[in-house]
Amino acid sequence: MRARAERATIPAVPARRHSPAALLALPLLLFLLAPVAVLVVPNLGAALAALAGDAELRDALGRTALAACLAAGLAAVLGTPLAWLLARRPFPGRALVEAALDLPLVLPHPVAGLALLLVLGRQSPVGGALLELGLRIVGSLAGTTAAMLFVSAPLFVSAARASFAAVSEAHELVAGTLGAGPWRRFWRVSLPLASRGLLAGAVVAWARAISEFGAVVVVAYHPRVASTLAYERFTGYGLREALPVAAALALVALVPLVALRALRVAR
Repeated sequence: MRARAERATIPAVPARRHSPAALLALPLLLFLLAPVAVLVVPNLGAALAALAGDAELRDALGRTALAACLAAGLAAVLGTPLAWLLARRPFPGRALVEAALDLPLVLPHPVAGLALLLVLGRQSPVGGALLELGLRIVGSLAGTTAAMLFVSAPLFVSAARASFAAVSEAHELVAGTLGAGPWRRFWRVSLPLASRGLLAGAVVAWARAISEFGAVVVVAYHPRVASTLAYERFTGYGLREALPVAAALALVALVPLVALRALRVAR
């Protein structure tokens, strides 16, 4: 009875058609959506026609998707243990590791490409050793993948870390009382419970990878991917020739992101 009386004294909040927060958020939302809409909507037909009749564009998009899949896969394989450590274990130098993960997100992308060139180029110890083994990084699909991995891996690690942090350690402790060792607890408990967040992080990393240009153009201008093809057609033939390529690339990037958001809403 007392709880009912207390609830009865709480004044009802009047419904508002337009909250101040929504009105303040609208300009930024329009600023973000308008360029994409102006790019994709008027050029949708041209993009679809180019996909049907432009073999060079199809090859570039296929190469882009392949390199992005390789980059996202490597980010998931190599980044998942690191994300778990950051979410679960304090260790010396943790702040330095976190700063290193943030650095690719704030570096100008051509600068990131130059940094990769110093590490993976033919004149570098690593690049020279790989070249002797028959693996050429600069000017190859491997170089494109490396550039995409550099800019997209931090996004995966950030999402994966948040997913592991959201998993209650009580589940791992219960598994430990049943005799499961650390490795088995990770594979049988932590990883499955965080799997949706890991998948979301991989999708975001993939979408980020296919959109990369600055680092890719420094490390591997050839073979061309979609972003370098759009740039080449813009500089060589003008805006009109570049728009179908740019619209097609935007569509490829948008589809997985929209699907991911739809799955989140459907849960």
